[in-house]
Amino acid sequence: MSDTNATRAAPDRYRAPALDKGLDILELLATEAGGLTRAEIVRAMGRSQSEIYRMLERLVARGYVCRSREGDRYALSMKLFLLVNEHPPLRRLVAQSQALMDNFARTTQQSLHLVVHEGPVAIVVAQASPPSNWEFRLRVGAQLDLLTTSSGETLLAFQDRARCVEMLAQAQSDMSQQDPALWSRLETIRATGHRSAPSRQLVGVRDMSVPILGPDGNAFAVLTCPYVKHVNPLHEPSRDVAACLAQLKDLAAELALR
Repeated sequence: MSDTNATRAAPDRYRAPALDKGLDILELLATEAGGLTRAEIVRAMGRSQSEIYRMLERLVARGYVCRSREGDRYALSMKLFLLVNEHPPLRRLVAQSQALMDNFARTTQQSLHLVVHEGPVAIVVAQASPPSNWEFRLRVGAQLDLLTTSSGETLLAFQDRARCVEMLAQAQSDMSQQDPALWSRLETIRATGHRSAPSRQLVGVRDMSVPILGPDGNAFAVLTCPYVKHVNPLHEPSRDVAACLAQLKDLAAELALR
C-alpha cells in the first residue's frame, strides 16, 4: 500500500469511538459561541442521550467544557486555547515576532498577520495593528484556505514538491487536476520571492505575503500585510506598496535568522 493510501486508511484502522465522540463534541461546540443544550448536542450528533451525557460530564470534569449557571447549556472553556499557546515552538515564534510586527504596523500604518500551516488550513497565530483609527485586520485564530488566500498560496509555494503535495492532500483537494494554473502560480510566487496582488476575498485590499524560511528552505510561516491605501491621512502618511513590501521582506528575513 502506498503512503497516501495508508494515510487515508489510518482513520478506519485505528478507531477509538470514545475519543471520537469527545472530539466531535469539542468541534461542534467550537462553532457555537452561545453554547448548546444537551438535547441540541444529541440532535446534532445523532447519538443517544446517555452516551452524550457521560462524555459531557467527563469534558466538564477535565475543564474542556463549561456548564452554564442554569446547568442547561454547554460551551467550550479556554483550556484548549491555553494549551495551544503553551506549545513551545508556537509560543517562541509569536514571542519573537510580536514586537517586530508591532513596529511594522506603527511605521507603515498597515496591519499584518503571521500565519502557520496546520492540517487542512493555515491559521493566524499573531496579528499587529497600526495605532491609527482605521485598519483592516484578521483575528488571531482565523482559519485560512490554502488555495484561495494569499497566505495559503505563499505557504504552498515555498515548500518542496513532496511537502506541497502532502499539504494539498491534507486539504482534501486535488487541485493539480481541478486547477491547471495552480502549479504555474506557485512557481511564479516562488520565483518572485513573495506574493503581491489584489485580495481574492475583498475589493480594495492588496495582499502582500512573504515567507519565513527554515534551514531546509521550506516556509514554516508567512507574514501577510492586507495593504489598504489611506486617503488624506490625518497623521503620518502610510508608506506606499513598494516600501511596505520591502519592509515586510526585511521583517521576514530577520525572523528567519532568529
